Amino acid sequence: MRHNPTEPEKRLWSRLSQSQLGGFKFRRQATIGMVIVDFLCPQKGMIVEVDGHTHSDAASYERRDAALAVLGFRTVRFTNTDVMQNIEGVLARLLDELRALPDRRTPHPNPSPEGEGLER
Repeated sequence: MRHNPTEPEKRLWSRLSQSQLGGFKFRRQATIGMVIVDFLCPQKGMIVEVDGHTHSDAASYERRDAALAVLGFRTVRFTNTDVMQNIEGVLARLLDELRALPDRRTPHPNPSPEGEGLER
């Protein structure tokens, strides 16, 4: 998916990349353990998922989100329609959520090669 993102993922990434949203850094197609998430803000431990029509198993996603929550991650989900028709609303909600979350105290489970997420 990293090399062939959906149109809603491209649109959202174009607004999240390069710390454009409130100065918060995001990673695209980030790995957390055995899970790959659409977008991750390591500083806040916030996962952003963009769900299309192929993501219809709500119970499965609730279990996945709960398992990630145990690890200290907060998942926020949007539909493809949300992103395509109301990108400003999506960004406003994300910014509100980011500002409300405390910074993570533990480093990201898979730090980047530059050492991002490691405590100094």
